[in-house]
Amino acid sequence: MNLKKLNDIPPWDWPENAETVVIETLTSRNASKEDRLLAAELAGDYTILSEKIASMLLSIVSSKEEPSALRSKAAISLGPGLEEADTGDYDDPSDPPALSMAFVQNMQRTLHNLYSDADVPKEVRRSILEASVRNPQAWHEGAIRSAYDSKDEEWLLSAAFCMRYVKGFNSQILEALKSSNPDVRYHAVNAAGNWEIDAAWPYVARLVTSAKTDKPMLLAAIKAAALIRPHETEIIEPHVDSYDEDISETAMEALSEAGFITGLDSDDDEDDEDDEEDDDFEDDEEDFDEEEDEDEDDEDDEENR
Repeated sequence: MNLKKLNDIPPWDWPENAETVVIETLTSRNASKEDRLLAAELAGDYTILSEKIASMLLSIVSSKEEPSALRSKAAISLGPGLEEADTGDYDDPSDPPALSMAFVQNMQRTLHNLYSDADVPKEVRRSILEASVRNPQAWHEGAIRSAYDSKDEEWLLSAAFCMRYVKGFNSQILEALKSSNPDVRYHAVNAAGNWEIDAAWPYVARLVTSAKTDKPMLLAAIKAAALIRPHETEIIEPHVDSYDEDISETAMEALSEAGFITGLDSDDDEDDEDDEEDDDFEDDEEDFDEEEDEDEDDEDDEENR
């Protein structure tokens, strides 16, 4: 089994020697640049997640001798393991996170030090931040604010991604929804859904109902809509009949999740609290309308509000 064949197989069907194949390619200086990048990407899959692989990835991230692209890819692949450590149950003896708490703490210290080193390439520092926020630490809030306030387009994109994992950025998320960069808007939609920001509803609802919304954004908007207003999922229902399997499945999953949320909230009619930033943002909804007027009619805006 070689790396390229491994990449063509779903992770759940990987053979027992998959870890060996990835490690050998990852650590071989004779392997091609493309193969090592692919190995670094595959190394982040939960199927082969282990402290051994995480250590190798961290070693690459830390090495000044390695190409920036490989260091960046290795950093991103540490994200799934860090997130599992954050959301998993260490008290479950049958299925604890693959990375021990002590290992994760040491890894986060190393990543923080690398991020704080101005001599580390920007590309690598951005990837370190994007990976490490999947296991939120005290330093992340300040790092995200600095990235967002820098007005650097690449750092702004990283900040928008990170706001999905670290709370406290409602006003920035709402502002990012109006960005001229579609990638920033995409991450802002994901963040708005994750934090159930009700003031983002008009924008998200418009994405769900517009025929002009591209597929990645539509998928994100469908998920966000079900989280923000699980009682108003009728706008999602038409997508269940989509000829696109991804869209149809996402719509069905969103409706299922919304039904579960609705069940939890059915006895709670007073669950309509908005953050102060959300209230302030209501005055800004007209800005969304002006931007969208160029692309589509907004005759349903008053209903959406």
